[in-house]
Amino acid sequence: MADNPWQGDACSLVEEFRAGRRSPAEELQATFAAIDASELNAFCYLAREQAQAAAVAADVSKPFGGVPIGVKELDQVDGWPDTHASVPLKDQIATYTSTNVARARDIGGAVLVGQTTASEFGGVNVTRTKLHGATHNPWQLGRTPGGSSGGTAAAVAGGLVTLATGGDGGGSIRIPAGFTGLVGLKATIGRIPRGPWAQYGNLTVTVGCLSRSVRDTARWFDVCNGFDARDPLSLPHESGWEAGLGNHFAALRGARVAIDPTWGNAVVAPVMWEMLEAAGAQLGDDLGMRRVEQFDTTLPRMGAAWALSGNLGIEAQLVDVWPACADDLTPEIRYGMEMAVGKYNSAARAKIERRRTELNEAMARVFDPTDGVDFVITATNPDVAFAAEGPLPGVFGGVDAGAGNNGRLTFPANLHGNPAISIPAGTLDGLPISLQVVGRHFTEQLLLDIALTVERNRPWPLVAPSAPV
Repeated sequence: MADNPWQGDACSLVEEFRAGRRSPAEELQATFAAIDASELNAFCYLAREQAQAAAVAADVSKPFGGVPIGVKELDQVDGWPDTHASVPLKDQIATYTSTNVARARDIGGAVLVGQTTASEFGGVNVTRTKLHGATHNPWQLGRTPGGSSGGTAAAVAGGLVTLATGGDGGGSIRIPAGFTGLVGLKATIGRIPRGPWAQYGNLTVTVGCLSRSVRDTARWFDVCNGFDARDPLSLPHESGWEAGLGNHFAALRGARVAIDPTWGNAVVAPVMWEMLEAAGAQLGDDLGMRRVEQFDTTLPRMGAAWALSGNLGIEAQLVDVWPACADDLTPEIRYGMEMAVGKYNSAARAKIERRRTELNEAMARVFDPTDGVDFVITATNPDVAFAAEGPLPGVFGGVDAGAGNNGRLTFPANLHGNPAISIPAGTLDGLPISLQVVGRHFTEQLLLDIALTVERNRPWPLVAPSAPV
């Protein structure tokens, strides 16, 4: 029997199962033991009996057959807690299972271990709530794994599970992937259906996974993408994600790329950017891309409008208990509620739509097939991971940019619906740093091959140095 969970990727774990060198039941037992001993606070709910029954009956011929996976706290599983990581909703129980999770379980054959911690309502880039406390970065305790998919990132990079679900409404897959050295693909909006019963809100949210390898993410999309009538904005099924890895290099040669440290009006710590710019330039050379110098990537600001429209969904969930619940909320969510409640009217709606239209026009110009670029390479985060307890930092490499700087690098892809991927690119002060590559709509498989190039030429650690061995 294995003493520790598998420290490779999910695809190689399936190979171990099929060869009879490991068993799903033994792997699950090692997983639970590691979670119980962990200081990361990556899981907030464990479905022990349910998972054990699934592991015993696992069909290892399926793509993720028998693989224990974590489920982000903001995803639903029928019969599990549905708290949105918020004290006022701590007694809610889900009555359905999210499509992303159901497909991973039913089509993929994955074993659902339990819920990974998230930031409250997914609204903050740090996973620290009054309901569950702070989640830690496995590369350094006391630092954050980011948010909102922070528990997922901590669990996967921390060696507890090989794979877990994530969601990205403003960077919540890419930000934690960047802070923990994982692959984080935010797909074109609609690539994997949301729901059932999902509300569109401000039309920025996509779902997927955080993984240790490019092929794990490709396999996840093979399993989970495809139209569902309960999400009429979802896209038709596309196959061949894993099989097609490495088949797009000819299409990438000669592609026009901008390498931009100020994407989304962000400020990036200069020391980190020096390393990332070199990594981005090397990546472009590896693929034969053409770097476009002095290309105008200016985008209009939309952070405040995005936040206001996002807070409307939170207001709807707390409408029966606000403002009595104010003291039970994290400071950021409480502040957002105070700024949003009663502020949404026809004028606010018009402003949000005007800002979104301005951004759509700007993004269309940046990625224009004739006069624009094919990809933008930038940072995933403005600096290395900050304190696990917060607050959100405002100074980056000595430059005061304000707490709103966190997320500016990732917001544009959410607001315009583009795919974007976070790719590990080394470490600074012992903490991971990552490149973010943003592409046109429907170019996820090109982004996966870009990431595959980095993975082959400059492999990254699959788990943090402190993970179980």
